Amino acid sequence: MKMAKTQQVMVGGSSWGIRNIFHSLVAILTTLLLLTTTIYVRHDRGHLSPTINASSNSSFSSSFSSSSSSSSSSSKCDFFSGKWVFDNQSYPLYKEQQCSFMSDQLACEKFGRKDLSYQNWRWQPNHCDLPRFNATALLERLRNKRLVFVGDSLIRGQWVSMVCLVDSILPKTLKSMHSTANASLNIFKAKEYKASIEHYWSPLLVESNSDDPVNHKVVERTVRVKAIEKHAKYWTDADFLVFNTYLWWRRPVMNVLWGSFGDPDGVYKGVEMLRVYEMALRTWSDWLEVHVNRNKTRLFFVSMSPTHERAEEWGAGKGNNCYNETDMIAEEGYWGKGSDPKMMRVVENVLDDLKERGLNVQMLNITQLSEYRKEGHPSIYRKQWNSLTQEQIANPKSYADCIHWCLPGVPDVWNELLYAYIFYQ
Repeated sequence: MKMAKTQQVMVGGSSWGIRNIFHSLVAILTTLLLLTTTIYVRHDRGHLSPTINASSNSSFSSSFSSSSSSSSSSSKCDFFSGKWVFDNQSYPLYKEQQCSFMSDQLACEKFGRKDLSYQNWRWQPNHCDLPRFNATALLERLRNKRLVFVGDSLIRGQWVSMVCLVDSILPKTLKSMHSTANASLNIFKAKEYKASIEHYWSPLLVESNSDDPVNHKVVERTVRVKAIEKHAKYWTDADFLVFNTYLWWRRPVMNVLWGSFGDPDGVYKGVEMLRVYEMALRTWSDWLEVHVNRNKTRLFFVSMSPTHERAEEWGAGKGNNCYNETDMIAEEGYWGKGSDPKMMRVVENVLDDLKERGLNVQMLNITQLSEYRKEGHPSIYRKQWNSLTQEQIANPKSYADCIHWCLPGVPDVWNELLYAYIFYQ
C-alpha cells in the first residue's frame, strides 16, 4: 500500500499544517493495521480464527448452490460453499476395520466394496481451510461433557463417524459403549476424559409411532406434534446437542394424533406434511427456549441429507440409482429432487425465530456438498437384515441403499464442520 503523500506547508512559522499531520497519522495507522491483520490471517490459515462468522440463521437457503458464497473477506468463511478435492494422502481420517464400533450398515469395505476412492475426498471451502480434525483436542474440549446427536439413522451415521474419529487414540480399557432407554440412547464413553458421545433415536423429534429404535417400520406414520418430553428428558443436561429430522417426513400427508397412543379418545387427522413438519419443529423450538441452559449448551441442526435414488436426475439411465456408481456428480450446484427446499425454509424460519428470542442454533448446511456424492452410499455393500429374494439377487439395484453413507466417508466431513464450529465459532 502506498503511503499518503505529505505536503510541506508554511503556516505561522510551522512546517506542517495541523490538518496534514492528522491525515498523515491516519494513513500510517491504517497501514500498520492492515499489515497486522494480514500477518494474523496468514498465520491462522488452516486453523481459522474465531471470526469465522458463518451465522447460524444467515439464510442458508441462499447457499443451495456451492457457487454462492456468503463471504469473500478474510475474516469470514462460508464453510458450506466449496468443492471436493481428492486427497489420498490425508484421507481417510481412520480405517474402517480399525474402528471398534463401526456399524455393519455403513461398513462398505467389510461387505465387499472394492473401489475405495470414496474415502479419499476432502471438502475444501472456497475462501478458507477447515481445521484439521484433532481427536485429542476434541476429547479435551469434551472433558466432563456430553455431546449428543438426536434424530434418525442419518445422524446416527454421523454419530458413528464421530466415535470412529476419536476411537483410535483411546486404549481399549479406557472406552466403552452401552445402551439405555430401551436402546434408544447409545452412549460411547471416553473414561479418562469423563466425556460421552451419544446418539438418541428420535426420527421425527416429537413423539411418534416410529420411536422404537428397532421396530419402527409402520404403514401409517403418526406423530404427536405437541409431545416431546418423552424424548427431551434424555437431552436436557447435554453440553452439545446436534439435531436432525427430515428423511422420515418424506410423504404428502402425515397422520397427527391429538391425545396419547392407546387413548380411545385420541383424535387422528391427516394433515399436509409441510404443515405438520413446522408444527413439530415449533414444539421442539419451544422446548429448547424453555429448557436449554444458554450458558452451557451449544445447539446445532444438520440440514437434510440428500439421497441418490433416481439416476436420471444426474443424466444416467432411467430406472437406475447409486448402484455401481464410482464417481461423484461434477455439475456445479447439482440439486436432486429428493431434497426439498420448502422443508429447508421451514427450518430456517424456525431457527430465525429462535434467534430473535435469544437462542442461537447453528445450522450445519451439509445438503449441497453431499448432493455431489452419489458414489458415497453403501449401495449393496452393507449387512442385509433380511434374506434377499432371488428377484433381488438378480437385480441388485432393487435393494441398493442410496440413503445412508459409507464410513469412512461423507459424514466425516459433516463432523469436521461440527468440529470447526465447536472450536472456532
